[in-house]
Amino acid sequence: MTETFPPQSYEDLIRVIHDRYLIMSKTYQKIAVYLTQNPNDVAVMSVNAIGEKTGIHASSFVRYAQSLGFSGFKELQAVFQRRLTTAAPGFDARIKALEDELGTKEDRSDLGFLRDLVVRDVTSLHDLLANISADQIAMAADLMEAADTIYLLGQLRSAPVADLLRYALAMLGKRTVLLDAGGGLTTHMAKAIQPRDMLFAVSFRFYATEVVNVVDEVAGRGIPVVAISDSTLSPLAKSARVLFAIPEHEYTFSRSLAAPMCLAQALTVALAARLQKNRDSPRIPTVTSL
Repeated sequence: MTETFPPQSYEDLIRVIHDRYLIMSKTYQKIAVYLTQNPNDVAVMSVNAIGEKTGIHASSFVRYAQSLGFSGFKELQAVFQRRLTTAAPGFDARIKALEDELGTKEDRSDLGFLRDLVVRDVTSLHDLLANISADQIAMAADLMEAADTIYLLGQLRSAPVADLLRYALAMLGKRTVLLDAGGGLTTHMAKAIQPRDMLFAVSFRFYATEVVNVVDEVAGRGIPVVAISDSTLSPLAKSARVLFAIPEHEYTFSRSLAAPMCLAQALTVALAARLQKNRDSPRIPTVTSL
């Protein structure tokens, strides 16, 4: 797997990481996900600090760098450092700045827990704005507008995002089907998706197997897929016509849905602007009476 000439630009390095991801060991896959989701931290932290943070021994990071053709981790790190000159602050840097401003670290009260979560939500929303492009939103909204029926798929922690999309799309009068896991019919319902339809899938690590399988099957039939996930290395990435990668920096129950929920709302507003021919003040109707 060693390359004679290691990638010198950040873009080339990421391409090589993606190309090799599926044939990597589980440990190398975890390293790849960390590198792609935390490029600013990789640029400034020591390999020992990164190893401690990820729970992966520093020597594994060194060997991973060597598998990509670098002499060691420092040479790989230099690629990230060159990128850092034009990059926005990383997640940890944003967290620290907000914590310094709000003083959350010292407050372990119940209200302090709320502040901790708000700080992470604010940070994730800043990252969302920095990492999602106008072209991505436009392409996804165009696919949603063109589709006869939008099929929605999200399970476990992703289910609330799919539910929000169903509500907003229904209010816009868009034909929508939620691929509900009830009764074990999700896979069978997905077979009804036609070429003139589209699938909108949401899944985060650890990815629901049924969601991944449905996305692969639907995309394999040439049906467009828009996906919200946590990484460009997500199993949804290879099948998605448009992938919104929203990194999750902690794998705990307190992981927030603020960023994916905000993105879902933004996509429905972009769709409303197209359906209503009104880019100045698109409106999603609400239920006014029961």
